[in-house]
Amino acid sequence: MTSPRESGTQQAKAGEKPHRPHFLRYLLIGFFTVAPLWVTWFVLDFLFSLLARTGAPVLRGLAGALRPLSEPLADWLIHPTVQYLLAALVTLGGLYAIGVITSMVVGRQVLALLERMLERLPLVQTIYGATKRFLETVRKPPVSGQRVVLISFPSPEMKAVGLVTKVMTDPDTGRQLAAVYVPTSPNPTSGYIEIVPLEEVVQTDWSIEEAMSFVMTGGTNAPETLRFDPAAAQKAATK
Repeated sequence: MTSPRESGTQQAKAGEKPHRPHFLRYLLIGFFTVAPLWVTWFVLDFLFSLLARTGAPVLRGLAGALRPLSEPLADWLIHPTVQYLLAALVTLGGLYAIGVITSMVVGRQVLALLERMLERLPLVQTIYGATKRFLETVRKPPVSGQRVVLISFPSPEMKAVGLVTKVMTDPDTGRQLAAVYVPTSPNPTSGYIEIVPLEEVVQTDWSIEEAMSFVMTGGTNAPETLRFDPAAAQKAATK
């Protein structure tokens, strides 16, 4: 026989809910808390590393010139942490200076001379010319309609965000065709080129910045409403 105390203890245990392990739950909470910070740091570290690698030769040359005058200052300039920060600042300053210079008449003339020199190098001219045309196309106003559109990709039931880069005409039917660049997520610098009939393109009111933010965040930074049907979008655009 069990004592009243033991009987009460057994009843209390019978009334308790079974203990559930919380390790996986808290692990997921920790992951989703840290993931945005990690992605932000990854992107910023990539950008600053790229800037630092670009400006590092300038700092090393400056350190070599200053070494006969001040050994400690030269060693300080080539310290990894200092070089990382200063090289990034040097690169940003250089880009700003290039932007100022190329906005002047002399700068545009120098740039034109450089481009004529690059035209003599077949492979370099192809890469440089294609990249420049693509960036200029994105910066300029669209040829027809909005720049940011939706197209049926990779299947008719699905839509993908794309950028209209050019509008062409079929010589046989007179049908207008849109060359659409579809960026991939989360890296918008890679993607696909699709040729889509212009009447099947869904026009949006997004800016380039909004589209890039949408792609880089995996669609989380999206508006509450979005036109999905091409016919409805064209009807709304003609109003």
